[in-house]
Amino acid sequence: MHPQQQRGIHAAIAQDTMNRLEQGFYMNNAGISVSIADAQQRAVAGSRLYRPAELDTVRSDAIAALTNRAPQIEVTGETTLEAAYRRIVVEAAGSTACLNFASAKNPGGGFLSGSQAQEESLARSSGLYPCIAQMEEMYRYNRRLSTCLYSDYMIYSPDVPVFKNDRGEPLSVPYAVSFLTAPAVNAGVVREHQPELEARIHADMLERIRKLLAVLWQQGADSLILGAYGCGVFRNRPADVAGYFRQVLLDERFGSLFGNIVFAVYDKSPQRSTLHAFERAFGLDDDRRVHAATTP
Repeated sequence: MHPQQQRGIHAAIAQDTMNRLEQGFYMNNAGISVSIADAQQRAVAGSRLYRPAELDTVRSDAIAALTNRAPQIEVTGETTLEAAYRRIVVEAAGSTACLNFASAKNPGGGFLSGSQAQEESLARSSGLYPCIAQMEEMYRYNRRLSTCLYSDYMIYSPDVPVFKNDRGEPLSVPYAVSFLTAPAVNAGVVREHQPELEARIHADMLERIRKLLAVLWQQGADSLILGAYGCGVFRNRPADVAGYFRQVLLDERFGSLFGNIVFAVYDKSPQRSTLHAFERAFGLDDDRRVHAATTP
């Protein structure tokens, strides 16, 4: 399919999602009207903006809670929503949260215009967009910055209704998952246009990962859906990002705060180099590394 045609399809799905959220219900494939109004209202009202100034305390509290518990870590070829559906609906995992690899400057990235990246796919399938669009302070702040290292602003949105799959098809029954919206460093732009700041990329990404994990712990998440954070248009190197997560989760023991962690690394390339980078980082062999995608 021509990219422009695909973009038009994605934009139409996004607009339909916005219409369904405004109406407060959707029709599933059985022709049954399914209400999402109350769940969406709670998710929007319960969303919380975390400012950089308060995150040092959140991180310190998390560090004080570290133990020697070893989490179960999986690396899979799923999309974020496939992993969320599997964990929440199929495996009945409790307290599950997904990391949204967010745009720093625009809520939902380009999802309304049909762009395709992880954040856009989440926004097309769920009630995420209204939860984060209300937090204008974060986007305004990042737009004013002179650097694409961006800030540690984050948004936590609890129990957001997911009512479509990745293809934009309505689910028979919606499910709820929490999202943490946190922009990564735009490493590509920093390297190309601000080379004097390149040395800060690693330190800033490590610190952002510590803080986002601390927020997820503070919010009571026990099951996480993470992934190739910032490895798309922000062009962080997959081996670097996998190494950041390994250092913070295992070497620094932040993983002890959680029971199960899935790295959903959807990699369509023939070499699957991004997926393999995460497999290598966590030492997972062929028998343990990939769950078959469970698509509703």
